[in-house]
Amino acid sequence: MVRDTTIVGLGEALFDLLPSGKALGGAPLNMACHAQQLLAQHGGRAVVASRVGMDPLGDEVVRQLAARGMTTDFVQRDAAHPTGTVHVELNEGQPTYEIVEGVAWDHFEWSTGWEELAGSCAAVCFGTLAQRSTESREAVWRFLDAAPQAVRMLDVNLRQQYYDRDVIEQSCRRATLVKLNELELPVVAELLGIPPGAERDEISALMKRFDLEAIVLTRGKLGTLLVLGDQVVDPALVSYPAAEHADAVGAGDACSAGILVGWVRQLPPERIGTLANQLGAYVASQHGATPKLPQAILDLVA
Repeated sequence: MVRDTTIVGLGEALFDLLPSGKALGGAPLNMACHAQQLLAQHGGRAVVASRVGMDPLGDEVVRQLAARGMTTDFVQRDAAHPTGTVHVELNEGQPTYEIVEGVAWDHFEWSTGWEELAGSCAAVCFGTLAQRSTESREAVWRFLDAAPQAVRMLDVNLRQQYYDRDVIEQSCRRATLVKLNELELPVVAELLGIPPGAERDEISALMKRFDLEAIVLTRGKLGTLLVLGDQVVDPALVSYPAAEHADAVGAGDACSAGILVGWVRQLPPERIGTLANQLGAYVASQHGATPKLPQAILDLVA
């Protein structure tokens, strides 16, 4: 059952400053926007737990979330720090990022509202980037520790210098699922002292160390690999015609939404993998991280 189910995107809310203009972003926010589209038709919802400034960009984050039918009750407002921004450059559609420091999402505050949300949600997606400050890291850990009933997906999401061994290890210990890409896997393995080896060996070692239910490996155009114990799901590749100004920003976040929605829906692993692949491929064919999803993809959740 999905009715009354809540999936939380916990972490950075910001604007990506793309060559073609600004676009709402932040990995947990992107995931939540897609999960909202997938769940709304079934009585569920996705929410963003983050912090933005008391500035025009913060107002725009709140306005855009509300326009998507999403509650903004868990988006904190900060009078002292600006809304987050990221300068994005594209090379053949692939993004590189310059992430502005000292912004609102570096200053999460633990609150009664967040505590109640943590204790009632069905799933939460969190990442390493939002843990770059001690203040926000402690709030993220408190949220996860207050959500033992939830599926807790760590989106490793290594960005610039904003990660270290302790953040990754503590996050893995609090996770039930870990999602990372093919470039991040060997970096994480090395940081955690896992012997270098074949991709599957590193995944197995990571799963065993942290008693994970699954690892999700994204591989760009090769699609999503879902590993659950001895079961490996490698769904068929899919592609969509590229729209004008198409970019790959947010494709991995759409994959996260597919994994979490499929998981709380208790779909078979093969269908979860297919849903994740379809979402990632579609978003990679569009401009910006949170386009409106076609009905054919929404119907995959039914």
